[in-house]
Amino acid sequence: MYLNPHFYPCLHCQPHSYIRMVQHLIERCLLLHMSRDQCIKALAEHASIRPLVTLTVWRELQKENKDFFRAYFHVTSSRTLPSCRLASILQRRTYSN
Repeated sequence: MYLNPHFYPCLHCQPHSYIRMVQHLIERCLLLHMSRDQCIKALAEHASIRPLVTLTVWRELQKENKDFFRAYFHVTSSRTLPSCRLASILQRRTYSN
């Protein structure tokens, strides 16, 4: 029986388990309404997952779930617009005073 010296799945020792773990972490990022770039950065910083791996898994998820991602991008982009508008209004008020 092969023993894995790593606590978490390893890309080289257990590629299938590793990909599933990355998928699970991406799904958690989606629950937090993170963008693709925010997710890639977070997984690189906090889980030591190479950005190329996260990007590859993200793209595969996007391919398999086109309708979900279309709706997700619509919802997340519409949420950022009001905050951008608010920041713009606040900035104009600050400069006009």
